[in-house]
Amino acid sequence: MKKKNIIIIIVAIVVILALVIGGFFIYKAIKNSSEDYQIAEVKEYNYFLLNQDDKFGVIDKTGNIIVQPQYEEVTIPNPEKAVFICSNDGNTQVYNEKNEQIMTEYSDVEAIRLKNVASNLMYEKSVLKYSEDGKYGLIDFTGKKITKPIYDELDSLPYKEGQFLVGQDGKYGVINLKGNNIVDIQYEQVDVDGYYSEENGYKYAGYIVSVKTDEGYRYGYLDCNGNEVLDTVYNDLSRVKEIGDNSTAYLVCAQNGQYGVNKNSENIIKNEYQSISYDENNNVFIVERTKKYGVDDVNGKEIIPVEYTQIDSTGNYLYAQDDQGTTVYDSTGNQADIDANISILSTTNSNYRIKIDNSDVTKYGVIDSAGNNIIPENYNYISYLDNNYFIASNDQGKLGVIDDAGNTKVELKYDLLQKIDNTDLLQASTSTDNVTQIYSKDLVLLCEMTNATIEPIGDYIKVYNDTESKYFSKQGNEVTNKDVYPNNKLYTTVENGKWGFVDTAGNIVVDCKYDKATEFNEYGFAAVKLDGKWGAINSEGQEVVEPKYEINTETEPSFIGIYYKVVYGYGECYYTT
Repeated sequence: MKKKNIIIIIVAIVVILALVIGGFFIYKAIKNSSEDYQIAEVKEYNYFLLNQDDKFGVIDKTGNIIVQPQYEEVTIPNPEKAVFICSNDGNTQVYNEKNEQIMTEYSDVEAIRLKNVASNLMYEKSVLKYSEDGKYGLIDFTGKKITKPIYDELDSLPYKEGQFLVGQDGKYGVINLKGNNIVDIQYEQVDVDGYYSEENGYKYAGYIVSVKTDEGYRYGYLDCNGNEVLDTVYNDLSRVKEIGDNSTAYLVCAQNGQYGVNKNSENIIKNEYQSISYDENNNVFIVERTKKYGVDDVNGKEIIPVEYTQIDSTGNYLYAQDDQGTTVYDSTGNQADIDANISILSTTNSNYRIKIDNSDVTKYGVIDSAGNNIIPENYNYISYLDNNYFIASNDQGKLGVIDDAGNTKVELKYDLLQKIDNTDLLQASTSTDNVTQIYSKDLVLLCEMTNATIEPIGDYIKVYNDTESKYFSKQGNEVTNKDVYPNNKLYTTVENGKWGFVDTAGNIVVDCKYDKATEFNEYGFAAVKLDGKWGAINSEGQEVVEPKYEINTETEPSFIGIYYKVVYGYGECYYTT
């Protein structure tokens, strides 16, 4: 009997261990599955909002009406998908591309609007929100339930597309678009810490969470996977977003009014300061205790003692003031042999640094990597441009370009001089003659045009006015409209100041009779202007609507069929007549 009992106990232990181990792996599987989801991407726009007489409907990319404009509100969550949420007097129906009502088993279906997004893609693109008996859940675009209606609240989470803030009984957590928990529903508040990188967006941003205690709110921190890093014991908590490390969060935390810094869960600066600020230029923390300031590095090591009345950061140096004057330190805490009136700024080129002399009137110059003056401080402003070139401003506030020997390469005569975003090109203009000039990376004048508009188009830019259009690659090579729109059948041409269209062989297809014309858009329509009014033609060169619309827009109008595009709000748009 004793042996049998021993065997039973051993079996029980094995079973318990199996359950524990199995439970561990089940937990891990759930945790991993909470990360395994992908945000839908819109590769093609198939449907568009239509507005007629303040009523909304839907058209497709050929201009056909899919949903008649008879609703107070229409939402197209994903313009690639035929799911249209239409509302009148608080009653909502969902329709497909055949104008058939779908998702009728749900009493209320809503698109989930993204927060902090300025775009016409401002809704979750693969899931919808539904309600039942005052509770909310998620469904996909086919109407399949993702979660049961168990949440008192369900909303998008700022910065985290594909994740949702959910509430139950006054507590909040986070789920993803598969319905899996990321943050357990146990907090008074859940906020995204705002960490961002160009490569990954907000993917590695974590969560600042709070609970309510008898002493007030207390804050903690979870990593991007929802794992607890810091318990909810802090009076205040924020992440240093400027330190770009996906796996490491630097967290400024306060306990009992005293601030410190944690590197993930490791306390690297003790909670003994009244304030702590991060200096991105020098990658250090400026700390303050009882109105005295010092500096710690990002490993928590004190590099400047807490004994100064003020510490300022300008460029590559730290300027510490006390009763004796100003002491200048470098970013490692060593005293620098530099005048306290001099500031040094790094540039994207390690060979050059900007030198600013604040002794009397602030003046700018340039030094090399060894600290030698190569451009004297004779300018009101200097910033690094490219190659060995700098944008500089003279005493009259006029802008131009100089090289690293101080030679003028572009005359200092412009009121505006700046790089065109995401290109190697420079845009210059004055306020008096309204002429725009485009320079290459090597400062060769590529284009000069009056009343010009500059518009990015894929890998190119378009520079145009009412009488001409020019196209350039982002590297500065001039190209033709055929290079930019290789799939078009017709292209604009100008004869005697009038615009028409030619085919790929250069044969006139549409007579040059318009005052202005645009190239065909991706939907096969071009805008044409005559006597101050706009109309449209199709890809066969036929007028689909004669020029009759007075359209006020800074850029050229775009048509789908007889309807023209109107941009409003935060990047939202509709088509109308």
